[in-house]
Amino acid sequence: MYSKEEAKKVRKQFWIFFAKRYPRKWLLYNTGLKDVTLKFDFTNGYALVAIDSESNDEIDKAYYYEKLLSLKSLLLEEVSPNLIFDDEYLLDSGKVISRVYIRLEGVKINNKNDWPKVFDFLYEYMSKLELFYLEYQDFIKD
Repeated sequence: MYSKEEAKKVRKQFWIFFAKRYPRKWLLYNTGLKDVTLKFDFTNGYALVAIDSESNDEIDKAYYYEKLLSLKSLLLEEVSPNLIFDDEYLLDSGKVISRVYIRLEGVKINNKNDWPKVFDFLYEYMSKLELFYLEYQDFIKD
């Protein structure tokens, strides 16, 4: 069992190694929309790549989620047929957001043997999601 400090160190080490393996600047929060972001996540149990609509204004959150839903067939084709669309995704913080995401199950950040598979997963799907977003950002922003 890891202490809180040890777990923090492992997470930091993972992201440093990921950045060394794939040295590039990711879009993430620089979408041009305050409440639409691209996210990476890796915990004990799964890795995730997502595009989130996280406005506190329910109308704005729903608006951007509807835009993504209108592009659903393209997202499934260009990013992955395994994408999950969730208009009420509950974060650990208790906040409810809208999220389109893909998860890799059964991996643990504390297991360094899982890291290469997770590196590849995160890189592949974030690259595809970024390309998709850049291609359709004018429509999403409009």
